[in-house]
Amino acid sequence: MYDSILIVDDEEDFLQSAKRALMIAGFKRIVMEKDPVKAAALFHRGEGSDVALIDITMPGMSGVQLLELIKNTSPNTECIMITARNEARLAVECMTKGAYDYQVKPISRDELIPAIRRALERKRLLDVLNIEKEKGIIRLNCPEAFKPIVTQSARLLRVLKEAELHAGSDVPVLITGESGTGKELLARAIHLASSRAESTFTPVNMASLTGTLFDAEFFGHTRGAFTGADRDRSGYLEHANHGTLFLDEIGTIPIELQGKLLRVLQEGEYIKLGTSQPKKADIRFIAATNEDLDKLMAGDAFRKDLYYRLKGAWIHLMPLRERKEDIPLLARHFLEQIKKSGRIPTVPQETLSILGDYEFPGNVRELKSIIQSSLNLAQDRPITPEFLPTYLRNIKPQNQTVQETPSGPICPLTTVEKQHILNVYRKLNENKAKTAKCLGIGLNTLRRKLEQYGI
Repeated sequence: MYDSILIVDDEEDFLQSAKRALMIAGFKRIVMEKDPVKAAALFHRGEGSDVALIDITMPGMSGVQLLELIKNTSPNTECIMITARNEARLAVECMTKGAYDYQVKPISRDELIPAIRRALERKRLLDVLNIEKEKGIIRLNCPEAFKPIVTQSARLLRVLKEAELHAGSDVPVLITGESGTGKELLARAIHLASSRAESTFTPVNMASLTGTLFDAEFFGHTRGAFTGADRDRSGYLEHANHGTLFLDEIGTIPIELQGKLLRVLQEGEYIKLGTSQPKKADIRFIAATNEDLDKLMAGDAFRKDLYYRLKGAWIHLMPLRERKEDIPLLARHFLEQIKKSGRIPTVPQETLSILGDYEFPGNVRELKSIIQSSLNLAQDRPITPEFLPTYLRNIKPQNQTVQETPSGPICPLTTVEKQHILNVYRKLNENKAKTAKCLGIGLNTLRRKLEQYGI
């Protein structure tokens, strides 16, 4: 998805110089129009732009008249007025009628591009704020980018729409949510909906980077940079240049390495090991975590300045238990994904009811694991309850009256999660790999949980 810029000016020289400046800055959807009446017709036909750059003095229709028309037909379009006359009265009139900015010719590239970027960012922020006010069906402009995220939940669709809007800018995005909610899927979707879609999406598991490996893996190195460096190697930053770098499990990065990452975010450059020349990093950063970063910051385990740099935009993915209407849809999706040939087995309502009564601590990943194991047992037969894992078949339906258990008061969710994880762990003879797969969580996540439980 590319930002669209309309330039309306009766001077051909200005049109061409503005277009060149925009193209050099990376903008691809640029429309030029010398006739303000024809520019107005674009908006009447629903072919408006995100930002309109409008000359005030033109034959046939003044720029101020065009501004009023655009604001009436496309209120979300941000308008930057341009003129050869530096008059305070005219500037005030334009701003009163809804203009975002007012620029006086001649305009340098260093003045024009930042003004347009600011206008685009304002438009995106307003669009995000307006999502909650939207009624009816949420429609995505780039549905193919978000296709892997299967949902009919109105709440999640609003989250996806917000993510699509953020995809239009280069601000870093922080995605939070429990393990298994689909944070990497969303990061890939943002990349595919952005202007960087044709470049690489580079995922990095930050939990796997130790202090000794970080510099070489992240920045790359030249031959002979250190003992054992027998060849040149590109780091993640070089590999991701012009694309998107996805920093998964950002909460696990050691505090002593966070300053190095912060510098890249702040300066937009890095130094490859074995060299002294800084290299530019033209990269969109997306980070994800299932950790409570506020708690980590309070314990001085995560830098506040890095947190605020990464949180240019914040998107939270809800757990599956908060969108249970998606369970039948997801079950069907996973069956089609796993069973590549032959008839797709059905999932009877009785099975869906059991799944609907389960809290899914491992979220969508756990549901996929359940569908996979059930399909292995059922083969071509319907996925009836007998093929579900034992711990699911023992769940009491939620529509039964809740009674106090003999064990005492109701437990917190963390206690219930702990009991469930330990239950599955013991039933699978304390096999960590099988337990993680059954729960639909990562092996590292399970290990951390067991360490917390003193096991």
